[in-house]
Amino acid sequence: QVQLVESGGGLVQAGGSLRLSCTASGLPFSSYAWGWFRQVSGKEREFVALVGRIGTNTDYARSVKGRFTISRDNAKNAVYLQMNSLKPADTAVYYCAAKRMGITSSPGDYDVWGQGTQVTVSS
Repeated sequence: QVQLVESGGGLVQAGGSLRLSCTASGLPFSSYAWGWFRQVSGKEREFVALVGRIGTNTDYARSVKGRFTISRDNAKNAVYLQMNSLKPADTAVYYCAAKRMGITSSPGDYDVWGQGTQVTVSS
């Protein structure tokens, strides 16, 4: 059974940092590209960051570039999102997702999703 489990969310003041983790089981982790997305209630899910299968190919949404860093550890079947200089606008539920073929920032193209972890940034 494929399972993605996010952790590391929480409440933080503006300017603070959080590190999200996503651990996977039931799939060949290293064969997938991975993405982080976020969603605010009533809005569409939006792209945050992605990392290719090798790990050197990354991309970020303009709104988080320079503040967030995505990384993966194939030995631990985990993908991470280091979030620094957080802003209230970063408040959302954050999801990790896996994509078997190719690499894309479109959430509709991802194959497997986690349940999400809440990130709340207070002003």
